Amino acid sequence: MQATRRFEPGAHAGAVAAQPAAPGRAGLLARIDRALGLMVEVPAALLVLAEIAVLLAGVIARYVFHAPLVWSDELAGILFLWLSMLGAVVALRRGEHMRMTALIARCSPGLRALLDVAAIAASIAFLALVFPHAFEYASEEAIVTTPALEISNAWRAAALPTGFGLMLLMGVLRLLRVGSARHIVMAVLAVGAAVLVFWLAQPLLQTLGKFNLIVFFVGVVAANVFLGVPIAFSFALATFGYLALTTHTPLVVMVGRMDEGMSHLILLAVPMFILLGLLIEMTGMARAMIGFLASLLGHVRGGLSYVLIGAMYLVSGISGSKVADMAAVAPALFPEMKQRGAKPGDLAALLSCTGAQTETIPPSIVLITIGSVTGVSIAALFTGGMLPAAALGLTLGLIVWARSRHQDLSQVKRATRREIGRTLVIAIPALILPFVIRAAVVEGVATATEVSTIGIAYSVLAGLLIYRCFDWKRIPTMLVETAALSGAIIFIVGTATAMAWGLTQSGFSRDLAAAMAGLPGGAIGFLLVSIVAFVILGSVLEGIPAIVLFGPLLFPIARQVGVHEVHYAMVVILSMGVGLFAPPFGVGYYGACAISKVNPDEAIPYMWGYLGALVAGVFLVAFIPWISIGFL
Repeated sequence: MQATRRFEPGAHAGAVAAQPAAPGRAGLLARIDRALGLMVEVPAALLVLAEIAVLLAGVIARYVFHAPLVWSDELAGILFLWLSMLGAVVALRRGEHMRMTALIARCSPGLRALLDVAAIAASIAFLALVFPHAFEYASEEAIVTTPALEISNAWRAAALPTGFGLMLLMGVLRLLRVGSARHIVMAVLAVGAAVLVFWLAQPLLQTLGKFNLIVFFVGVVAANVFLGVPIAFSFALATFGYLALTTHTPLVVMVGRMDEGMSHLILLAVPMFILLGLLIEMTGMARAMIGFLASLLGHVRGGLSYVLIGAMYLVSGISGSKVADMAAVAPALFPEMKQRGAKPGDLAALLSCTGAQTETIPPSIVLITIGSVTGVSIAALFTGGMLPAAALGLTLGLIVWARSRHQDLSQVKRATRREIGRTLVIAIPALILPFVIRAAVVEGVATATEVSTIGIAYSVLAGLLIYRCFDWKRIPTMLVETAALSGAIIFIVGTATAMAWGLTQSGFSRDLAAAMAGLPGGAIGFLLVSIVAFVILGSVLEGIPAIVLFGPLLFPIARQVGVHEVHYAMVVILSMGVGLFAPPFGVGYYGACAISKVNPDEAIPYMWGYLGALVAGVFLVAFIPWISIGFL
């Protein structure tokens, strides 16, 4: 089914729901759920509007009135953390946190229902464990004063205990609503037993040293993911367990690392571009663009898939976030592609792989990070990043060609020149949007974070004045949907950042660098191992933390073995992109599935061909240096 991010029994094909609660209890729980849902969804929707207003006001004040609002970024950051946490609460209430069900889908209906309830119980366990530390973190932040607004930082940090507390409440309520009494007892006992076993094993774990990295960051994560625990909570449980049982680190530090991961200003673009994608569809701009593109390529087998690859190439880097790029492109293309017979899983898989393909296109935040931590010229990185992405686009195009050779287009007529011209005139206001967004960044009108608000304003005006298609009744639903999807995605980023910090503190990064420095085979051996290593790293770390961790260590080694630093940067970024967008651990893959509204299980069968093409493209870039440095 299309509503695939469900977090309850019966959400997937063939699933059997748990026994319903008694009628009286069910009615009471439903009323409580609606009341709490309203209390969270309304503020979350208002926060989306507030973010748009603050960011747009900053652009207007700086560019039109030449009087920058020094507090706008700070206020936007405060509101964003609240939006992320409340959005995560909404996502938990709706069952929209990303999870894998490949294993549980093959279980018997009764066991499947039990595992679904156990997944909720595991999430509740983490929330209950982390809540006191989140409260402690917010209390400590109360003594910090923000530089621009000069208010206590507790106003921002309080979002964390508030969000965790509300998620805990929603999780318990959801557990009571969707699980039978028998399943609830069994799930709670199973999760409690697992926690108790790890706690009792603490003396043994503390003797294992770095083997604990395998126990927690491979074993615990894999077990949770394949048993259906949401990805964010799988990362969080492994990190919490590792820090609590094998180190002397105060657990309030984990909350701080999650805060850091969710507070990158560039991530503000995620909800804005999600909303922009919804607006493009609602205002008719998507239909206009698709009409024109279909008139050009609609008669070609796989034509709109080629358009998706090209569109991601063109818009990539505008927001600085691949999730935001995908959110801007997918809603404009997917409806027409589905009408032409494309499988939803295939669309999600291709979208995910185009995200990996375009990682090197400037202005990429990863390229800027590499330049800042390694000293490599950012201008050279920007120049070198264009062709590698094009090379991967060509390899993806070969898979599209192979899969669409037998596509039935007998009902699709080739458009005449007059029809192409007519659709072009209609589409021009919509086609201008990407150029407006890119020009705003290049000309300094807006930052990559702010530019999405210009796109939102443009889309609203185009919908009202040009296309005359603007459904005001849909706006509240769109705002809540934006908050929920943003919260689910940003919460994954936060838990992944905490896990990356745990890996750093273990000394794993230093050990990896030392091992790679002693590899045989010179440059070729170093590149091959780098590809494997960064695919794995990309699957568990966000690009920026991975670069900050390993860039300063490995780039000097690359120079020693004779690999050009720009060439090495392209290999590293594309390899991390493959890991980031590859199942079962790649965070980007789940973001693509969330945006596509497709079950991750449904997309996996289609992923392997596209991933094979990406890997082939990475090897092309690795062993043909000219692709990266030919124009330097």
